[in-house]
Amino acid sequence: MKKIYILSGLGADERVFKYLDFKDWDVTFINWIKPLTSESLTNYTKRISEQIKHENPILIGLSFGGIVAAELTKIIPVQKLILISSLKTRQEIPLIYRLAGKTNLHRLIPYSILKKDHFLNRWLFGVIRKNDKDLFQRVLADTDIDFLKWAINCIVKWSNSELHANLFHIHGTKDKLLPVRKSGEVIAIQDGGHLMVLDKAKQVSEALHKII
Repeated sequence: MKKIYILSGLGADERVFKYLDFKDWDVTFINWIKPLTSESLTNYTKRISEQIKHENPILIGLSFGGIVAAELTKIIPVQKLILISSLKTRQEIPLIYRLAGKTNLHRLIPYSILKKDHFLNRWLFGVIRKNDKDLFQRVLADTDIDFLKWAINCIVKWSNSELHANLFHIHGTKDKLLPVRKSGEVIAIQDGGHLMVLDKAKQVSEALHKII
């Protein structure tokens, strides 16, 4: 049975994967840990790698989890790297995010607003269905603001240019947070938003089964 480790999105957890079909695999969800003061992404990745107990696993990373998964491949052997609604390299980061990283404008974001369930957040993440809105609201409420600030800083300043030899990238055609036009070669999920693991779970599951 394939051993798979999964990293969820920024501040999220395994709840966002509740509709995906993992029944044929041995799956472990990696838990986010609290970053140390001014901790680098590299050091954080080394600490979180301690949760991986199997050799040569498959890694799946959603959104920010994909960035951390890509960093993990630099320190441990990985059979396959699968990104969902994420980024492969710095070149795929939208220009406005990169500019924010260079000027530190992202530090002016009122992070408390990002934790609230309102129309703009739902629109950005592509959350449409009533059940998904309820889950999204709970996930936002549980998100740690300090982790949120640290992770956003890591995203806008990410400098990766390396591609894993066995990398697969699944991305929605209507992702507003990370537009697909910036994402290079992808396995496209038609009309999928950033959180398409919820409302496009069947299509995402089918893509995963073809890859794995």
